[in-house]
Amino acid sequence: MAADSDAATSGVPAPREPDGDYRILLVCLGNICRSPMAEVILRDEIAQAGLGGKVTVESAGTGDWHVGGPMDERARTELHRRGYDGSQHVARQITPSWLPGYDLFVVMDQRNLANLRQMATSQPGPAGPGRAADPDLADGRIRLMRSFDPAAEPDAEVPDPYHGGPAEYEETFELVQAAARGLTARLAEQLA
Repeated sequence: MAADSDAATSGVPAPREPDGDYRILLVCLGNICRSPMAEVILRDEIAQAGLGGKVTVESAGTGDWHVGGPMDERARTELHRRGYDGSQHVARQITPSWLPGYDLFVVMDQRNLANLRQMATSQPGPAGPGRAADPDLADGRIRLMRSFDPAAEPDAEVPDPYHGGPAEYEETFELVQAAARGLTARLAEQLA
C-alpha cells in the first residue's frame, strides 16, 4: 500500500480516461465545512493555473447528517472574508457507486481515509472479498489533502472546525489553500 505522505513527491495518479476531464472528489465527514471549502479553493487555484477545462472538482461527505443542506455558515463566512463564494453548495454523501467515476479522492483526515478505503475494499473485486475492484483505488487514488502541501508533516490532517469558532475556520482555510496549491502544481505537471 502506498503511503499517503508519498503523494507530495509522487504526483497524482494518471487519469482513468486520458481524453476526459481529470475528476477529483474532496471528502470530509458531513460535506458542510472542510470539503466544500476545499472545493471552492481548489477550483479557484485550478482556474488560475489554466486547468479549468481539464479538471472537474466536486465534494461529498462520508456521513448523511447534512445531505441537501447548505455549507456551514461559519465556513461560508470565512470564504467570503477571503473573496470566495460558497453560497451555492449543497451537501452530498458519497456512495460506493461513485468510486469508479473519479481519478482522485482527496480526504481531510484519517477517519475519512479509513472510511473510503473500507468502502473501496467492500466492493467485490477480481481477487475476492476484501480486495478492491480497482486495486489502485484503495491505495494510490485516495490521498490525504495535506499530503499535497510540501510544508506539512507526513500524515497531516485538516482538523474538523465544526465545534470551533472563527479561528478554527481560518486555520482550515489556510491549511486547505496550501494543499490546494500543491495539488494544483502536481495536476499541472500530470496534465501538461
